[in-house]
Amino acid sequence: MNNYETVFILNPVLSEQQVKETVSKFEDFLTSKGAKMVSKEDWGLKKMAYEIQHKKSGFYHLFQFEATGEVIASLDTEFRRDERVMRFLTVSLDKHAVAWAERRREKLKSKSN
Repeated sequence: MNNYETVFILNPVLSEQQVKETVSKFEDFLTSKGAKMVSKEDWGLKKMAYEIQHKKSGFYHLFQFEATGEVIASLDTEFRRDERVMRFLTVSLDKHAVAWAERRREKLKSKSN
């Protein structure tokens, strides 16, 4: 199992409930395929650098998880099929990126307390 990180942007016209449903749909999809969720973050509604589908903002979410390559291929297909997703990017994390993400999460945890 390899470490991956996925950032996806949801359409800003969605209600809060629709955003939660969409995020849980993808989380359930990953866990049903045998992936192990390491962390997930809701970055909220952010302004984008350029318009996508005539929208200037979107709901950003980040998943960090462990999975196999086959899961990534099916996740990409699932993202492409869902019209609520405007953009997504999945990257493979090496050991240094995993360590950096862990330090970043710890720093965010200490700030929120």
